[in-house]
Amino acid sequence: MIDPLIISLQLALTTTTLLLLIALPLAYALAFKSFMGRTVLEVVVALPLVLPPTVLGYYVLVLIAPDSWLGSVWQSLFDSSLAFSFSGMVIASVLYSLPFAVQPMQQAFRAIPNDWLELAKVQGLNIKQSLWQLILPASKGGVLVAAALSFAHTMGEFGVVLMVGGSIPGETKVASIALFEFVEVQQQAEAAQLAFILLAVSFVMLALVYSINRKPLFGAS
Repeated sequence: MIDPLIISLQLALTTTTLLLLIALPLAYALAFKSFMGRTVLEVVVALPLVLPPTVLGYYVLVLIAPDSWLGSVWQSLFDSSLAFSFSGMVIASVLYSLPFAVQPMQQAFRAIPNDWLELAKVQGLNIKQSLWQLILPASKGGVLVAAALSFAHTMGEFGVVLMVGGSIPGETKVASIALFEFVEVQQQAEAAQLAFILLAVSFVMLALVYSINRKPLFGAS
């Protein structure tokens, strides 16, 4: 039971870290920029919310298969298969949890008063300076919500990680898969313990999200 939990935690931490780095420029572009294909990009980002996990898992598996360009490059660089590996699960998890990272940031960015942004321009701040000195400090609640939701969502993944990683003990068997297998072989005590742990993690993460959302924006009283 411990190994699947450790793998789930490692997957959730790795995925959340990568998502924050990837989601930041995407959220910035969607919040502040007008460009051709913006609607298409928004749809692509939000697609995992409605797409069956097994469908996404299938396409990721095709993308990272040994005979694909990505799979073959990975094989030549690391002498290992990307499919049915922890790294493959990370790729799938990043794609599957992308909207949970992008959308809270995007909403937080859009909530910044326009006069604040205009003042930053008047003071001569470039995009990078505005991002680090104004936008991110003012949107830290949205960033924290994005991190919490990404972590919780990754901890509970089943269909995507099963399709891409399989169920290799000590490598790709995450907690949700272990729970399913415990139920399958009628190990009810182990299933109950693991289910409670996953329930507790989800509860804590959602409690954190609601706590952050209750705080006033931009220091307002």
